[in-house]
Amino acid sequence: MISLMGRAMTSTLCIAVMFIAACASTPSTSTTAVATTRPSAAATATAVTPPAQTTAAPTVPANPADVASVDAILAALYDVISGPAGQRRNWDRMRSLFVPGARLMPTGRRPDGSGAIQVWTVDQYIERVGPRLEESGFFERELARRTERYGNIVHAFSTYDSKRLASDPQPFARGINSIQLWNDGQRWWVVSIFWEGERPDNPLPARYMQSAAPPQ
Repeated sequence: MISLMGRAMTSTLCIAVMFIAACASTPSTSTTAVATTRPSAAATATAVTPPAQTTAAPTVPANPADVASVDAILAALYDVISGPAGQRRNWDRMRSLFVPGARLMPTGRRPDGSGAIQVWTVDQYIERVGPRLEESGFFERELARRTERYGNIVHAFSTYDSKRLASDPQPFARGINSIQLWNDGQRWWVVSIFWEGERPDNPLPARYMQSAAPPQ
């Protein structure tokens, strides 16, 4: 997905992340610490504390057709963020795809080569990236997918490209969305999306331009 890294990146850094490429300012001390240092004991304790129960139904019911299968929920995920400039996106539809507590995590590199990551809730993604999608026009599509499944959990390595207009001959960005899905026995949910955009020093391998289904 292409996305806005906000103030976590310098003005010289453009990062392709779930749904819109964007440039931003120098990272703050707190952001750098998250991205580059080992967490403190207190932070570690917080990280391993069992989360609150999150299996309650979301406030926005999903269209059953959007969540009936892995193919359906991934198609809905790409579709809901795509559209021409000036078109409002159906953000309630997007919210309905994600399990409560879901996270979206764009990654990238700063000019000094160090890594950076942002961890967003669905609403934070909508607030920070949504306006840019609607103002500039944005179309993202899945090019290929490699899937692993065990029981009710699925990991989809989804290769994407991004355009301003659906008719653009070439994308302005490509990358891979690492998407975790879960089936609760009634429907599919997006649990998290973790992604990285293609760079000259990190081209997409040929194997990720070909789809591969999970072994039977």
